[in-house]
Amino acid sequence: MNFDLNAIMQGISIWALPVLFAIVLHELAHGWVADKLGDDTARWMGRLSLNPIKHIDPVGTLLIPILLLVMQSPFLFGYAKPVPINWRKLRNPNRDMILVALAGPLTNLCLALLSAGLLALAVLMPESMLWFSKPLALMCQASIIINLVLFIFNLLPLPPLDGGRVAVALLPGPMAYQLSRLEHFGFIIIVVLLVLGWLQEIIGPLVMGGSKLLIDMAFWVAQ
Repeated sequence: MNFDLNAIMQGISIWALPVLFAIVLHELAHGWVADKLGDDTARWMGRLSLNPIKHIDPVGTLLIPILLLVMQSPFLFGYAKPVPINWRKLRNPNRDMILVALAGPLTNLCLALLSAGLLALAVLMPESMLWFSKPLALMCQASIIINLVLFIFNLLPLPPLDGGRVAVALLPGPMAYQLSRLEHFGFIIIVVLLVLGWLQEIIGPLVMGGSKLLIDMAFWVAQ
């Protein structure tokens, strides 16, 4: 594989902030909603913070996105350190577990929509602002893609993903128990699906289709 160092550095400069914002706010949303529903664990551990240092995971936040950039992946993936949640402290554990789990993916969906709105504003900027509007537009497009990746990926019904936690809360007892037992193997299953290319085939069309729709809408609004 031939590596274009300039292209890689340009990719990092465009994707770094969107990836960081997407994964930090995803985890922050989990902790914030849990705090509102009775579990103050994340707040007492100092994790309800916009300081990215408190959320960075060396592998998920740095290594994996950089490797995907080097490999020229069509879209990036990453994760932050999970915010600690004590489900027993939630006022209504079964219901609140669903709300806490959905908070992260829904935050990413909102960020994708906000990025589309900002993209429209960037396109509307005059040519004299091209030095600013062009990189902003590229970062907005990157933000749309990464946030849709996190939104769709995390809704897969596989523990420990958010969709898996929702499924465990909704399924009848025996089925929920059987699904919850997969949590210890969830990361291994995800890695295998990634290596085999099946995960990309599952979420790739949804991510790229949704991204194209939002980006096209942004340019249409800016006309």
